[in-house]
Amino acid sequence: MRLLFYLLQKEFRQVFRNKPIIAIIFIVPIVQFLILPLAADFEIKNINISLIDNDRSSISKKLINKITGSGYFRISSIDNTFNKALKKIEAEESDLILEFPANLEKNLLRDSNQKVLISINSINGIKANLAGFYLINIINEFNKEMQTELSPNFQNEKGIDICSLDWFNPNLNYKIFLIPGLLAILVTLVGGFLTALNIVREKELGTIEQINVTPIKKWQFILGKLIPFWILANLVFTNGLILGYLIYDIVPQGNLLILYGFIDIYLFAVLGLGLLISTISETQQQAMFVMYFFMIVFIMLGGLFTPIDSMPTWAQYFAYLNPVKYVIETIRLVMLKGSNLEDIIPQTIAIFFFAVIINFLAVLNYRKTT
Repeated sequence: MRLLFYLLQKEFRQVFRNKPIIAIIFIVPIVQFLILPLAADFEIKNINISLIDNDRSSISKKLINKITGSGYFRISSIDNTFNKALKKIEAEESDLILEFPANLEKNLLRDSNQKVLISINSINGIKANLAGFYLINIINEFNKEMQTELSPNFQNEKGIDICSLDWFNPNLNYKIFLIPGLLAILVTLVGGFLTALNIVREKELGTIEQINVTPIKKWQFILGKLIPFWILANLVFTNGLILGYLIYDIVPQGNLLILYGFIDIYLFAVLGLGLLISTISETQQQAMFVMYFFMIVFIMLGGLFTPIDSMPTWAQYFAYLNPVKYVIETIRLVMLKGSNLEDIIPQTIAIFFFAVIINFLAVLNYRKTT
């Protein structure tokens, strides 16, 4: 442990002597928090919808066919009670609920007016806003079609009226959805890139040869490289939480201890990937290009900008091998939905296996000359 202490002391001194690294740790997150949430844009498809048809009439069936035929929605479940449908939203199996009241067709023919209920999972403000917009447009188009089919009195009335509820993000603020995902990317960038460059820099400077001829064991060397950036990445994550609160008024709804516990496990996976890349790279430029390749794949298939459900089927399968997908999901669940430890067990197990496998490969690939 004494040798490990000296290694950690060396690593921290080396980090804080490097001004570009200090900028990456403190300045880059602030800039990204100020720019990215204001510049992002989205197009949503394959929105999961749960239906509650209390009418089961020809009009309700026609409207359902029109909704599913639009290309934006797919039926996730058909339920007979609102509570059952709401459980689908809570389990992330559905994005919104459309409920038709009993006597829908009868009231339309008699009074030319009837309300339907739309309940939207608004934890993703962008997806919720667009989903509601798409559905309202479809219903409005259906109303126009009904005007030509029903009685002349219907033409001067509203037709189907809508009452909507937005869950977890009542104001449909897309920044509330984007900031947790951005936090995951920042932690990945800082932990992955800095670790990937660390050993390669020692190779270029020649200091790695001096370390290799010392009695330092392989596990001490690996921990000495992991722990400093693990601490710094936690610092970046903490700064992101503070900035999210101060700038965007985002208050975590869940337990912060659960959130930090998951992030700490995830960081060992990311730092292990950086170490693995640094052990196979000979120059810092080579390490940056390899890490950049992985980061592009991680970001594009992580669900930060494009929901995974809207991706092609093959991309959805690849997303299961993407650790960033799991950390984005978990941060959003804990911060916005207030999920507990039981709710994030699948993501935790997946990240734990990533951490074990990647770090095992990093230790195995590191060759120490004595």
